[in-house]
Amino acid sequence: MSSPNPLPSYIASAAPNPQANRAPWYKNTAPTYAGIFLWFVFWQDAVSAPNQGGLLSCGVAWALLSLVIAAFLCHFLFYMVPGMLGMRTGLPLYIIGTSLFGAQGGFILPGFLMGVLQFGWLGVNIYFSSALIGMFCFPDLKINPMDFATIPMAVKGIMVVWGVLAAFVGLKGIQYVAKVATYLPLIPLSILLILLAKTAGGIGSFDPQALIALSKTAAPKSPESLGSFGVLASMLTFVVGFFATAGAAGADFGTNSRGKSDVTMGGIVGVALAIILTAGIAMLVVAGTYGSPELSKQAVAAGLPLQAPGLMEIIMGKQTAGIMMLLLAIAAFPAACFSSFIAANSFKTTLSGVPPFISVGIGAAVSILLAVTGMAGKAIIVFQIIGASFGPILGAMLVEFLFNGGKWSGPRAGFNPAGWVSWAVGFFVGILPILHDKVSEQFPAIPAAPVAAFLVGAVVYGLLAKLGMQSALVPLPANLKDSTK
Repeated sequence: MSSPNPLPSYIASAAPNPQANRAPWYKNTAPTYAGIFLWFVFWQDAVSAPNQGGLLSCGVAWALLSLVIAAFLCHFLFYMVPGMLGMRTGLPLYIIGTSLFGAQGGFILPGFLMGVLQFGWLGVNIYFSSALIGMFCFPDLKINPMDFATIPMAVKGIMVVWGVLAAFVGLKGIQYVAKVATYLPLIPLSILLILLAKTAGGIGSFDPQALIALSKTAAPKSPESLGSFGVLASMLTFVVGFFATAGAAGADFGTNSRGKSDVTMGGIVGVALAIILTAGIAMLVVAGTYGSPELSKQAVAAGLPLQAPGLMEIIMGKQTAGIMMLLLAIAAFPAACFSSFIAANSFKTTLSGVPPFISVGIGAAVSILLAVTGMAGKAIIVFQIIGASFGPILGAMLVEFLFNGGKWSGPRAGFNPAGWVSWAVGFFVGILPILHDKVSEQFPAIPAAPVAAFLVGAVVYGLLAKLGMQSALVPLPANLKDSTK
């Protein structure tokens, strides 16, 4: 009698994506990633910070350099290893992750976690997109997405409709949304370029000290301005936290890459350069606004907004700005649908006994709740949680990649202790700033927490691996043996 296969069915039945199905980087990885960074929820926070002067407190040049550093850290530390493993194995993240968390544990991390976190992204999308629609439909209500008290009940109703539609389309009609999404990213890019053209004349006259002084007058109790290290750390938190789950998904993108050059170029163009382009333009728009005497006066009267969407009415006029906000919201709808779609795929694997309509429906309800209560509007906190969740996973993956000579080691039995301990420690480090702000100041406020979580996950996994705290490798079925070569 033959012994039963020790691998769960989701691993035993996996099939690598064949080379014949793969394509050049400019047809898949680069445009897909670039579309993520063109989402206004990313670039709107390129300058935003509660401190006086925001992330422009040390000037435009240092803010841009900090952005460049963050962008290339995303490419080299958070994307390349998953992308290379996906390319070499042809296998998606939830299979590759079993070398870190075990054949049984891989169900939860990163598989189930990836699905759950998509609903956090969906909540953020629902909140900000609905707020922009509300700003277009109710221009006299002075809606400010950064101030939940200004969100009227009508906009909360839009949030419910937006969330339900996104979940439904994500489950049933993603193939149609994908076709439209090919062109919709051109909308935010066009808007950014128009805003830049309108404000470029003020960039050279921007004075960070003048902006800090205005901040002190507008909000005397706001935190002191950031120094150069503070700007860099905040930029890393914002950019890396946003990118963490997308970096892990590089494994799935890598399955469509033909070789190392596709992985590399897809990341350089779609990740690093896209981050620099979108957030960089948004940063210059803010600097140009406050460098212009006329626009600066209007911005002060409007409450000193530091986000490009919040400055659109000042730059473009009320009517044009309203149309732009509506267009940005429409362009964000495919991203909401894709979040639902990714969550549905994750749950089909990890919760195979539960109909996706139910699992995604419950997740969408949670997303809507996060939006209508305003919790999803705290985007930076969402970025911190996501960075804390996936930072240690990617750190451990890097160490495993190096220890195994750049190859996938294959799944490990049960729940791999080294992976789980390194993730728990890294996650705790990643959420320390939230605990510091929301629970007790006795918790240290770790700077650049998503990067710290990555480094801690890498170090702890490496130490535990050297101490022999990895579970045994499980023999692979014939259809997966080539994946470890």
